[in-house]
Amino acid sequence: MNSIIKFFTLLLLCLAMHISVMAQEDSVSLKTIIEKAVEYSEHYPTEKVHLHFDKPYYAVGDTLWFKTYISSRLQQPSPISKVVYVDVINDRDSLIETMKLPVSSGIANGNLTLAPMNYAEGNYQFRAYTNWMMNFGEAYFFNKTITIGNTLNKKLYTNITLKSSFTDKQAEVNAKVQFKDEAGKPYSDRKVNWKVVSKFEEISKGKAVTDANGFINISATNANRALLNAGTLETDLSVSTEKTLSSSFSLKSTLTTNEIQFLPEGGVALIGLTTKFAFKAIKSDGLGIAVKGNITDNEGKEVVKFASQHLGLGMLNYIPEPNKTYKANVSFADGTSSTYNMPAALKEGINIAINDVDTASLSVRIAASSTFVDNYKNKAFYIIAQSSGVVCYAAQIKLQSQIYNALIPKNKFPNGIVQITLFTSSGMPLSERIAFVQHPETFKLTLTSDKPSYLPRQKVKMTVSAKNILKVLPGSYSLSVVDESKVPYNEDAETSIFSSMLLRSDLRGYIELPNYYFNKQDDKKRADLDLLMLTQGYRAFEYENYLNDKYPPISFLPEQGMEITGTLRMMNGMPVIKGNMQLSIPDKNISLSVLTDEEGKFRFSNLVFPDSAKAILSARNNLNSRNMIIVVDGSAFPSVTKNTNMADAVVNIDSTLNPYLQNSKRQYRTANLLDEVVIMAKSTIKKPSHADHSSLSGLSMMPDHLITGDRFKDCPFLLNCLKTSAMGLIFADEQFYVNRDYNSGNRTPVQVFLNGMPIDVNGLSTVNSSEVESVEIFLRDDLGTVNRLYNTNGVLVVNTKKIEKIKLKPGQLADLLPKSNVIDFSPMGYRKAKQFYSPKYEGPKKGVITADLRTTIYWNPLITTDKSGNAVVEYYNADSKGTYRAIIEGMDTEGNIGRFVYRYTIK
Repeated sequence: MNSIIKFFTLLLLCLAMHISVMAQEDSVSLKTIIEKAVEYSEHYPTEKVHLHFDKPYYAVGDTLWFKTYISSRLQQPSPISKVVYVDVINDRDSLIETMKLPVSSGIANGNLTLAPMNYAEGNYQFRAYTNWMMNFGEAYFFNKTITIGNTLNKKLYTNITLKSSFTDKQAEVNAKVQFKDEAGKPYSDRKVNWKVVSKFEEISKGKAVTDANGFINISATNANRALLNAGTLETDLSVSTEKTLSSSFSLKSTLTTNEIQFLPEGGVALIGLTTKFAFKAIKSDGLGIAVKGNITDNEGKEVVKFASQHLGLGMLNYIPEPNKTYKANVSFADGTSSTYNMPAALKEGINIAINDVDTASLSVRIAASSTFVDNYKNKAFYIIAQSSGVVCYAAQIKLQSQIYNALIPKNKFPNGIVQITLFTSSGMPLSERIAFVQHPETFKLTLTSDKPSYLPRQKVKMTVSAKNILKVLPGSYSLSVVDESKVPYNEDAETSIFSSMLLRSDLRGYIELPNYYFNKQDDKKRADLDLLMLTQGYRAFEYENYLNDKYPPISFLPEQGMEITGTLRMMNGMPVIKGNMQLSIPDKNISLSVLTDEEGKFRFSNLVFPDSAKAILSARNNLNSRNMIIVVDGSAFPSVTKNTNMADAVVNIDSTLNPYLQNSKRQYRTANLLDEVVIMAKSTIKKPSHADHSSLSGLSMMPDHLITGDRFKDCPFLLNCLKTSAMGLIFADEQFYVNRDYNSGNRTPVQVFLNGMPIDVNGLSTVNSSEVESVEIFLRDDLGTVNRLYNTNGVLVVNTKKIEKIKLKPGQLADLLPKSNVIDFSPMGYRKAKQFYSPKYEGPKKGVITADLRTTIYWNPLITTDKSGNAVVEYYNADSKGTYRAIIEGMDTEGNIGRFVYRYTIK
């Protein structure tokens, strides 16, 4: 921890900037505020996480590729954490899985196969965080909603529109649902049973019959508006006398009303002084809605008119008068209207306002009421500005008149949000304003290709250039190239490295179209960004806490690697001092021993092992070890909370993602899972095989090689034995490969299955060799049911024996009970990232040439630039014609972040 503090102390260059503007009088108080701010930022540095995905949405069966960037103060690659976690949470707020990734120089990369056994159509929350970040709350985590569609064996496609109404006595949701088959033909004249379920309770139900176009109309009512609003509409469509198709639709946020907030700049409005009010109007789904209206006083006189300028954001000015109150009469774009009380103005006070029109400076205006000036004339006040956890500017002023104007040069701050606070000389914050500083581009990240257009399957040579005007620094970048005709997306809605690192990581609440403010910036977008600063909550520095020495409790230390910790005790609860603890991880040939401390605690540090690896902890090398108990410390993980970005969720996935899903349907046309077939036959004992699992039913009935379970009778570790006994395969780089393909240059790994479930190779280490019934090896996947689904080449299937009931003899039960001085467990290890497979189309092609329908043409998360700031990558296009979009993101070693979008055509 000391090394981290020293590192950040060296970064506090901004602090020198305040010296020239500090006055001598009362400088002790100003110095105290600054010192406490420095102390806080040194001991509680914040981390920010950004994930760059290869695509904005996916389909079941796809492989999702991503790269993680972690920065700390001044956006520099974070030296704090060496481990990052990525959670996947479904739209019912259930954790699907957690990936643990090793971090080096602030970066990590990974991938996730969206297997049909684990993923269904829906909207999923991806969040990323470090152990250190958990000290400061989930609001700081990276959070993104990603939509996943489905075409695998899908028989039903739906579209829904929702309307709602409510009174004091009853709430009602009206839904219009359309049902179509996989060919796009409406399911007409079909019976539908529907129900609304909320909090595990059925609160409304009914029946309907589809019309000629496959539509039904549903009206669900309930006296409890909140209960209905939190419900899920479930439908069962009868397609035959024996078969029904089910769908579900969330009703979240359906029954809420439009809302608008009016917020005075600086936090307060003052009587007799011009006050800027910013406003933000949102509709029931959390998205902005256009509004217009006027402000009237208590006599009904119109004071000012207003209209929103972007996503429900806008501003207005007026001078509050004594003994008057004001109302806002608002008309929303959906035709509804309402009246709101404006924030009351104070008779006495002071506030701060910012004008961000000048490109070189922030114009600061401090306004005080006449009585405030009379009471505090010639008193000292302080202006302190911080950015990215660093105090970059501090100044002292004396209150001599109602209005004070000053300029703060923008070169005092890095890019990002600046928090400007007005203090009394005793350190009490009075007023605050946040602004966004963005300097003229000094760091330039670009892409160029060797040709403006290409042919299908032609090689592309792409040059990356990452250069700073002052100096060229090494950096790390990730590049994604997608077929835009199959993956259309609104660039304003993307979660870019700019919106993550500079915007979302510092602001509270949901931000609609976050990349709009950085995509081809102009004066209007800069003005809209300033409105966002006026209306969005800021969550970084809370001066009151550290000025009063109230620091957040630190429960989670930065992880510098993987550790296994715990306590060794005697049966009577007494700690075992200097007890010998042994750790072995057979798969990684790890064998370590440590001694317990005075409290019986042990710690194995700096471990590296894959996820699902089997670990063994033993205390047997101690006297009287039979009376010892090992207790392993658990890992703390954040709870699953409501997705703040749920407004990004797609309701009608089938129609919204139609171009992508139609391509996915063609791509996986041979991977449709077989419907369940019940065959009545004579009772026979059937041994387990891949044919027992629908996900593997597309494979040949006869494997290329079959290894019976008796071959592993004396095998201590299954994976080690398979390395030499898996015929036709070669083990290299912690993966199995088809031998003949590997020798010819194809480095696409084999997919491993355990009882029909896809697992990583290292997951075989957890399988007891004596429980293996057979191992099936498929060197070919003629139908592509697995290879296309998992982006692999070849299949290895492990089938375990069926569990038989046994009768225990007296005394045998004790032998089966786990030993307290030896623990077998599978700690969470690192998720190994696969290498993206990019085909090569050089030389003559023989045999059947399958269509190349890839949507992600190229993904490379490990681009590093040379001394000149350049890097070159090469790959081959797919078959589809149209526009391909290349997106590169990343940062250099000094925290300069960049993003560039480049397009070229395939003719």
